[in-house]
Amino acid sequence: MRYVLHALVVASAITSITHAQSVILMSPEWAQQACAAWNEQPALTEELGSSGWAENNKDRGYKVLHVYRKDCPDSPIVELRIEHREGKATCAYGGPVENQVLDTDADYLMYADTRRWQEMGAGRYGPMRAMMFRRLRFEGPKWEAMRNMGPFEQFLLLVGKVDSDLTECP
Repeated sequence: MRYVLHALVVASAITSITHAQSVILMSPEWAQQACAAWNEQPALTEELGSSGWAENNKDRGYKVLHVYRKDCPDSPIVELRIEHREGKATCAYGGPVENQVLDTDADYLMYADTRRWQEMGAGRYGPMRAMMFRRLRFEGPKWEAMRNMGPFEQFLLLVGKVDSDLTECP
């Protein structure tokens, strides 16, 4: 009995620590972690850096991605800012929106219900299916996105790589 009680206490502590480490999906803290995770993905940094995607930035030096959860209507949108540095698409910022106005010739707005973000982050389907069935909505340069489907899929998988709490809205 003593060992069972000890095991329950340890399991509870591990669960508490794990829960404390996860951030709310699409919160500013999540965006910061997603930015760091972006920079660890060669499909995002190298492929988008060499394809011309990151250079389409309207001579500002960066592209902007705004993302949010559609079923969290009062939640803020978060921003990822991608810079073209030394031939790579590097995430330079993740957090609250700093660029209020997007230029949809270069920038992206993406949103979906929490359940859909979770499905895409788990790799259940990619961007083509998500857009075709309107599970993922986005505004931005569609042809550019179509030419970069591999990295786009890696971005969706990135959602599943950041340990996130899906039960609360940011």
